[in-house]
Amino acid sequence: MVEYRKVGKTGLKISEISLGAWLTYGGSLEKEGSKKCVTKAIELGINFIDIADVYARGQAEIVIGQIIRDENYARSDLVISSKVFWPMSENINDRGLSRKHIMESIEKTLSRLETADYLDIYFCHRFDRYTPLEETIRAMSDLIDQGLVHYWGTSVWPAVQLERAVWMAKEMGCHPPMVEQPRYNMLDRFIELDVMETCQRNGIGIVCWSPLAQGLLTGKYNDGIPEASRGATSKWLERELTENNIKKIKALANLASSIDLSLNQLALAWILRREEMSCAITGATKPEHVESNVQASGIRLSSETLDHIDEILQNKPETHPIYRPPY
Repeated sequence: MVEYRKVGKTGLKISEISLGAWLTYGGSLEKEGSKKCVTKAIELGINFIDIADVYARGQAEIVIGQIIRDENYARSDLVISSKVFWPMSENINDRGLSRKHIMESIEKTLSRLETADYLDIYFCHRFDRYTPLEETIRAMSDLIDQGLVHYWGTSVWPAVQLERAVWMAKEMGCHPPMVEQPRYNMLDRFIELDVMETCQRNGIGIVCWSPLAQGLLTGKYNDGIPEASRGATSKWLERELTENNIKKIKALANLASSIDLSLNQLALAWILRREEMSCAITGATKPEHVESNVQASGIRLSSETLDHIDEILQNKPETHPIYRPPY
């Protein structure tokens, strides 16, 4: 069974292996397959399900809502999140983090879910440089005061904007963001530079997406992209499906095997080594994928194993030389 962690300095506890709906539920995976994955996840103790309005243009929210309703799951037993930012139509105001778009989007999201009149977490899906930050903070805080959202968060926000949002929320007497959702995995360690420290210092929990690098860290793309896979219809693999990365992934697979783990379990345990992490949001197209991922919960990697991983990866992020002190 999965273990649980607090989200930053809040009292909210979520499963450290969680389930996300990006590219799958309501999209590439049919409803019955989605249902099998979600029910298996909840059976194994996963309580956090992450979706977004833009996932399959609202279909992911609809599918998750239908599964919760059809299976008679108690809404209070689950932590459900969604997001707002990306365009949902050609309407010029149906995008971004303006008060208008936020207020209208939460109504549409809750209508699609049909399972409750609130979200546990509502994420600003990117930083909006065209909308005053004060406007976004006030709108998200108002949603909490209205009982439509329990906590608000950010996704893929730079450290400096996270810092600004926390400071400005306090100055305005508003609820600050309490959780950030960045991309983080063995091949993409950018947030180790300053996002992690910023979140920890401000009590912001981190729930990362793409912990398996869109499937690369399962080894299934070592010999190319299968025609029937999600990778065949997504451009997300193009940047990282390189000869050098495949070499690293094969070395990591050998290391995982030597300590009786699968590659995906090693990759997830590596993420959860960081106390800043509240959870790793995993995707799954089959129930057995969910089961395998959950088995990474609670694994503690030895210092020797972590050192070996660093030797293989050789990719600890560094600041630009111009900012690096000479001592």
